[in-house]
Amino acid sequence: MSNSINQIRYVCAIGAMYTASAIPRVIPITHCGPGCSDKQYTNLAFYNGFQGGGYGGGAVPPSVNASEQEVVFGGNERLKELIEASLKIMKADLFVVLTGCIADLVGDDVGAVVGEFQERGVPIVFAETGGFKGNNFTGHELVTKAIIDQYVGDYDGPKEEKTVNVWSLLPYQNTFWRGDLAEIKRVLEGIGLKVNILFGNTSKGVEEWKEIPKAAFNLVLSPWLGLQTAEHLERKYDQPYLHIPVIPIGAKETGAFLRKVAAFAGLNASKVEKFIEQEEETYYHYLEDFSDFYAEYWWGLPAKFAVIGDSAYNLALTKFLVNQLGLIPGKQIITENPPEEYREAIREQYRNIAEDVKADVEFEEDGYTVGQKLRQTNFGHKPPIIFGTTWERDIAKELKGAIVEVGFPASYEVVISRAYVGYRGALTLLEKIYTTTISASA
Repeated sequence: MSNSINQIRYVCAIGAMYTASAIPRVIPITHCGPGCSDKQYTNLAFYNGFQGGGYGGGAVPPSVNASEQEVVFGGNERLKELIEASLKIMKADLFVVLTGCIADLVGDDVGAVVGEFQERGVPIVFAETGGFKGNNFTGHELVTKAIIDQYVGDYDGPKEEKTVNVWSLLPYQNTFWRGDLAEIKRVLEGIGLKVNILFGNTSKGVEEWKEIPKAAFNLVLSPWLGLQTAEHLERKYDQPYLHIPVIPIGAKETGAFLRKVAAFAGLNASKVEKFIEQEEETYYHYLEDFSDFYAEYWWGLPAKFAVIGDSAYNLALTKFLVNQLGLIPGKQIITENPPEEYREAIREQYRNIAEDVKADVEFEEDGYTVGQKLRQTNFGHKPPIIFGTTWERDIAKELKGAIVEVGFPASYEVVISRAYVGYRGALTLLEKIYTTTISASA
């Protein structure tokens, strides 16, 4: 029996080079075989919303491009030469060395090589991210831990009240991460917090990472990604963390999310409610206008839906579609292979989608099997709407349904700053859903 996976929906651990490049003015250096770096870019940053490589991604990252010589004799000297050359011609606030399978298998002492530069005061860290260690979700937490331990360092000073570090969506893997993180930061600042968002255009880069130990608490806003980082920070800096599994989409979930954060942070409740009230007034004003369309076309709109993708968006979308649009869950499939220890907690979230609605979630990485499961799902007498990836386009046509690409790979979407979370993102999502639906029926 083959253990291969058809239509893969993530990359290997060295894909966390895009965790590094998602931090402004940080450049990854890859110690791997030829082509590895380029494949990460092609998959994560190009055929996934055509996001672009930014300052430190795309064609920028230096690579050892390990050959037979490095396999036989080791690649330490080649890596040292590459770092020296990179320092001469590249400007970065921080360099992050990531290893591939070759370096990890032959046993290159990357820590010793990088350590020489660290002793000289060079801002550089390393993470061992050979592909056999897992996918880019695993690599992400290896890189964040490396930056915290090797660059941010120890701290025993005072904490800043009302300051939070946010650990949420996986940069580049999530097609809409830039806009989503900007919206998360906006609403948290709206209730009175100072926010270290850490990744993306609204982050201050490594300056913000240096501020991590001073924060009053960490916020893990995802079903599981970021929990290991938050637990490490709790041990290292004695920082508490708040875990909210559901990324909020729309007024109901965003209001509930902000109240939970505010209670944990001890914020002034009246100021929090004032912000929520202002945001909801705007949100529902737009929905009032939208209701004219919905009242006219409700009979031709989908009743059942499926969500195929990473657990963070899968859970968030399912909650929004059920609780705020009244749609019926048909099939929920999580594709990023979450660690086994987190799966029961994820299942429990789906058992409580709404007061009288629950859904059975499945964990499946193989695209062929995903297609078979969708074919076997009873979507009723109306065509379904599928929230998935480019891989689901053919099955959506087969089922005569509509498809909204919401995850990797999304090669029929061009994404610049679009968000689907929070108040503003939900309005954009509604536009996308119903423009797609009426276009599919034309």
